Amino acid sequence: MSNLDPRLAQLADLYGVSTEFWDWKGQHRRPSHETVVACLSALGVDVDAPDWMDRAFKVADERTWLRPLPTCVVVRTDQPSVVDVHVDAGSPAQVWVRLEDGVTETLSQIDNDVPDRLLDGRLIGRATFKLPDHLPCGYHRLFLSSDDHFWETSLIATPPWVGTPGLPQAPVWGLMTQLYSVCGESSWGLGDFTDLADLAVWAGATQQADYVLTNPLHAAEVTAPMEPSPYFPVTRRYINPIYLRPEAIEEYAVAPQVTRDIVADCRRQACEATLAGAGIDRDSVWAAKKTALLAIFEVRRRIPRQMEFDAYVAREGEPLRRHATWCALSEEHGSRWRAWPEDLQDPTSQAVADFVFRHSGRVAFYMWLQWLCDLQARHAQVTAVNAGMRLGVMSDLAVGINAEGEEIWADADMFSAGVTVGAPPDAYNQSGQDWRQPPWRPDQLEQSAYRPFREMVAAIMHNCGGLRVDHIIGLFRLWWIPRGMDPTQGIYVRYNHEALVGILALEAYRAGATIIGEDLGTVEPWVRQYLAGRGILGTSILWFESDDDGRPLQPEQWRGLCLASVTTHDLPPTLGYLAHDHVALRYRLGLLTESLEDEIGRDAAEQGSVLHLLEARGLIQAGEHDPHTIMLALYRFLYQTPSKLKCVALTDMVGERRIQNQPGTINEYPNWRVPLADEAGRRLTLEQIYSLTSINAIPDILNGKV
Repeated sequence: MSNLDPRLAQLADLYGVSTEFWDWKGQHRRPSHETVVACLSALGVDVDAPDWMDRAFKVADERTWLRPLPTCVVVRTDQPSVVDVHVDAGSPAQVWVRLEDGVTETLSQIDNDVPDRLLDGRLIGRATFKLPDHLPCGYHRLFLSSDDHFWETSLIATPPWVGTPGLPQAPVWGLMTQLYSVCGESSWGLGDFTDLADLAVWAGATQQADYVLTNPLHAAEVTAPMEPSPYFPVTRRYINPIYLRPEAIEEYAVAPQVTRDIVADCRRQACEATLAGAGIDRDSVWAAKKTALLAIFEVRRRIPRQMEFDAYVAREGEPLRRHATWCALSEEHGSRWRAWPEDLQDPTSQAVADFVFRHSGRVAFYMWLQWLCDLQARHAQVTAVNAGMRLGVMSDLAVGINAEGEEIWADADMFSAGVTVGAPPDAYNQSGQDWRQPPWRPDQLEQSAYRPFREMVAAIMHNCGGLRVDHIIGLFRLWWIPRGMDPTQGIYVRYNHEALVGILALEAYRAGATIIGEDLGTVEPWVRQYLAGRGILGTSILWFESDDDGRPLQPEQWRGLCLASVTTHDLPPTLGYLAHDHVALRYRLGLLTESLEDEIGRDAAEQGSVLHLLEARGLIQAGEHDPHTIMLALYRFLYQTPSKLKCVALTDMVGERRIQNQPGTINEYPNWRVPLADEAGRRLTLEQIYSLTSINAIPDILNGKV
């Protein structure tokens, strides 16, 4: 445990930097002096000044008083709320709110006993106003006038509860899959929106599933090499056009034969490249698909279609133009924008404007791609619901982005420099994790009224019935790792969870969607209680559900408000997990801090405790060793839990054993490049899945048939 200067610890607390935490072994930890100072610097504190701590204390103490209005006000509609304003002492203050629909209402002032303060020769007073009790959910504006001065700020009113709109009282179940790994016979070597719609029709119409949970579909690089991890996008605001099906575009149907021949040849190239390798070859697929899309882009659109595209561009506005500009610049200068000419590194520069003028066609192409993504994603959702699914498509929101991506180029001030996000050591990653992703600055988010967060969430919820939020704990705190340090030297930095979770709830309310928070790992107990209190479902993985003594929970003890599954994408499918494949893989990759024998022994003991519970409940015979029998018993156990959403890994349904992602690695293992296969390792198409003799076994369990 480090000896941290008490005054530095006090300052860190004022800036939201935690100076203590409990590790995965239950030991109390404190960060080093260097870690705390580095994180304060990343939050904008000038730590190089001789009297920097005195200055930082002064800023923290005075910042609220020097603002006439808060930078942003976020409230819940079920709770009485007030707002404090600051004007010259003795001066009048009038405060009113303008709702989204244009209605205005004057606020009533209430008494407070806070004395005036003298700051920089100015006597400032605080006045307190009561917000309306009937404030509707939405994004409103708050105004203040005093003497001849006038100010305004954002007022965000959020719903108290999200819940599961549109779902019956009884639990429902669905599939989870990595979309890129699931290909139909007419695919391009990588799963796409058409495959998603087809999978949803099969799962909803024949298996009675109510949703399909996919990997994040966020935008990636448009030039090779394309990052394989869907959790490492260039931006979360837009979609990766690699998931487009060219033949599903309306203009393809009326394209001249020469264009159709180009598309057919490109598809052949993509499929051959994929089949020639052992895994998903995104670069080859995208190169071929982009050529085909460019050919279709040149086909003349019907006048109403052009109107629809123009309306989409107008609705999306500057964020879309900036994204398309980044894509076009990447083609010209590469995907690492920090290596671009200096005048192109600023999206507001004249050089960028000149580039857009010279390359307007290419910019239009990338805007067109996003319009198509929106159309095809919407079609997949409508198709899923029409097939009988109550939720339809459930999207996944990644926790962060690529430091060289468009999101940072377009909004650099929103991100902290000199630090990355990761995770402290835990039982599965004993050296900790550095995700190499820069974090949002909490203060800058608030200053912008959380604009990038709310735009991102609204865009993702546009075409889905549910949203899984990866590492939802990041809305409360994130593990910051200063540059040059390893993950064990990180520190937690706090975020305004009331604002972030509230905005998440507001966008879900508007979309009629369900929210699932991935709340695994090191989580403070009150956080799960808070999320449940807002109607946000948690995440329960069978192997991790245990009591304080490490004993597996009885199914009746599981949370009701959660998405429950046997496995997850960071673990092998169940057959591989039962064989300790994940332990052997981590050993081969040098990720264990203890011996292979000890780790397998510990894993066997943990599995054994679950198997004993299955035996005690009569779900398997004593001494059962057949992995298929055990896997089905695990799903029977899952069926017995009260969890609102139950989730089946498609890999378990087809017998796959290979893990999709090994945390703590990049290219040491082919993460996110594993195509769907059967137990023998043979690739499967969607059409082959439909006819597998064992495909109904798990759905029958969750439908209560066996």
